[in-house]
Amino acid sequence: MRRVLPFLLPLALGACTMQPAPKIATPTPELPKAFFYKPEASTGTALAALLPQGDPAWQTLSAAALADAPDLAEAAARIESARAGARRAGAERLPNITADGNVRRNRINTAQFGQAGQQGFIPAEQTSYGANVTASWDPDIFGQLKAQERAALARIDAATAQAQGVRLALLAEIAASITDWRVLDARAAAIEADGAAARQLASLAKVREDAGIAPGFDRVRAEANASASATRLAALDSERARLIGRLVTLTAQDGATVRAALATSAPTLAPSPAPAGLPSDLLANRPDVAAAAASLAASDADLAAAARARFPRITLSGVLGLLAFDPSDFFDGDSLVGALTGAIAGPLLDFGRVGAQIDSAAADKRAAFAAYGGAVFQALGDAEAAYGTVAAADAEAQLAVTQRDQLSRAASIAETRYRAGLASFLEVLEARRAADASGEQAAAALGRASRARIVLWQALGGEVAASGAPLQ
Repeated sequence: MRRVLPFLLPLALGACTMQPAPKIATPTPELPKAFFYKPEASTGTALAALLPQGDPAWQTLSAAALADAPDLAEAAARIESARAGARRAGAERLPNITADGNVRRNRINTAQFGQAGQQGFIPAEQTSYGANVTASWDPDIFGQLKAQERAALARIDAATAQAQGVRLALLAEIAASITDWRVLDARAAAIEADGAAARQLASLAKVREDAGIAPGFDRVRAEANASASATRLAALDSERARLIGRLVTLTAQDGATVRAALATSAPTLAPSPAPAGLPSDLLANRPDVAAAAASLAASDADLAAAARARFPRITLSGVLGLLAFDPSDFFDGDSLVGALTGAIAGPLLDFGRVGAQIDSAAADKRAAFAAYGGAVFQALGDAEAAYGTVAAADAEAQLAVTQRDQLSRAASIAETRYRAGLASFLEVLEARRAADASGEQAAAALGRASRARIVLWQALGGEVAASGAPLQ
């Protein structure tokens, strides 16, 4: 009992300062049963169909970005850092064994030992040779180290989800840039058609001018329309340069490689139907929600570890070694030395230090829960806005295409009437100007509809988590 009392006394005193960890409720936010702007019926369209899968440039540049993009390499490094932290936390729960060796030479003043030292019974110089194996272990009876390991494992999940978010954002940016490039191609084709029609009209005006049945002013105005089309076409080059620069940044490829990929032919822009989704799917699919949930789990484990710091910590240690004063005696039985120690330490009068750590960890957990709720509603808002934008862009594109067809037909009819002498050149010119603008506007509207689907793809979480992410 005398041997046990020294251990029981710190436990009893430490128990006086122990208080239970604060309970912080973290319920899952309530989600609506459906999106307000949901499609009328389930189309069965896969999320991947929202991306330009049939475009060779997309296949080439997205694969290059996944292999070489610096942003993904940085995210992968963060995952490795989190894994290293988890390995360290797990190793803290295991024994720590070290080895050492030493040679020590001491010189003393033998006079301090009186007559015995003066008579030479005590040597003035002494050399010792030693080697030790030391082992120590914290049994973690109260679970502080286990809680710290649980927090480190949760941070791996958070880093992995953040890396997946970087990946999805990168792919969405590449898809949007390629879509913008294809829109420029469609706009250029429309402008070139406008220029050809203007030149044809100028040629007709020239014939009528030469025949003396129309003034030369008609030809000049028609040629001015053709020049305006050429100017609009040249203005697209600056937008192309911007897109190439953006894709160079995203894919880590040189400009020539990017331009060669974009030079390949691609299918005509034809936006696919938007797939129906459920708000609850965002909790599984959205990387930012998954990262926030993992951070919340890590903060919960940190709070548990801080609360368990109030409990005593028991450490078992042992030393097994050899000590000799002559190399020839190093392996004698008398040279074997050792020690076994059991220690216990815990807070007695810390004047609120541990309590402050618990309060700080509790505040961090409340902040993590608020961040999780914010991520959930951010995902809901993004999905609602994306579905609404797709519906609005589809309606705009349909109207723009209808308007283009109608105005093109009106321009054709006006030109026919002009040839027959039933319409003035001014009527033909106005009809042609309206038709010219409508073609480019329809191409831009179809591009916005395609771009809205890329935003929807990212808002819904991109790829389902079960499909596997390249960053592991």
